[in-house]
Amino acid sequence: MPSLRQVKRRIKSVQNTAKITRAMEMIAASKMRRAQQMVLSARPYANRMSNLLADLAAQPQYDDTIHPLLQSRNIRNIEVVLITPDRGLCGGLNANLNRASGQYMIENNSLDIGVITVGKKGRDFMIRANRNVKAVFTDMIDKPTILDIGPIARLVIDSYTKHDSDLVMLIYPEFINTVNQRPVVKKLLPIEPAKLNSNQTVGYIYEQGPESVLNELLPRFVEVQIFQSLLESIASEHSARMVSMGSATENANEMIGDLTLLMNKIRQDAITTELLDIVAGAISLDA
Repeated sequence: MPSLRQVKRRIKSVQNTAKITRAMEMIAASKMRRAQQMVLSARPYANRMSNLLADLAAQPQYDDTIHPLLQSRNIRNIEVVLITPDRGLCGGLNANLNRASGQYMIENNSLDIGVITVGKKGRDFMIRANRNVKAVFTDMIDKPTILDIGPIARLVIDSYTKHDSDLVMLIYPEFINTVNQRPVVKKLLPIEPAKLNSNQTVGYIYEQGPESVLNELLPRFVEVQIFQSLLESIASEHSARMVSMGSATENANEMIGDLTLLMNKIRQDAITTELLDIVAGAISLDA
């Protein structure tokens, strides 16, 4: 049985750990609320833009001039954009993302796969797995703008238009709610036209012409999709960290309670032993 001093030292250590995890939980909660507002406000724009471009690409009058980002090719080279947090202590979020990306690569192991990682956890996983890491982006801020993901979008677009990749996949955590984040494996390029019925093929009229509008909107669409995925990742990270640190604080408090009971038991045993010694001494004197 440990000594009373050792148990007190252990209780003090766990109490300090509980203070740290509680502080991290509160910080993550404040950041999570802001990140949640950002991701929810950006979703309608990203979804509407995706639907608009898919419908436009499906119109029959644009078949003669297909934009490079709409062209489908035989898949020989795949480029994966993996978005993960930079830090840990967020439960199973990083493990789930790495597992999803690893599973996708195993399923397409016969093809040449290159990886662009956004976040240190994804970078570390891909390097350990000996994958072809083409580019690494780390230390993304909690409140990114569309300009912050510009280099990532340009790298993806240039790779696809130069035929260095025939398919671009986006892997990121989707923020569902505070306790639920789901890894998503999503096709980014080529942009697939929507399947429209004959009565749905309604033409659109543009002041600058459809070709110039598409040339402007398609690269912007890639930027918006990556930006939305990054916002989803930030919201998922803070939510998972808040839940994880809350569980750690509860576990620490339970451990403190168990150690306190052990400390009281050790103290009671010591007091009982001392009383027995006193009684035994008194009896020997009377005898």
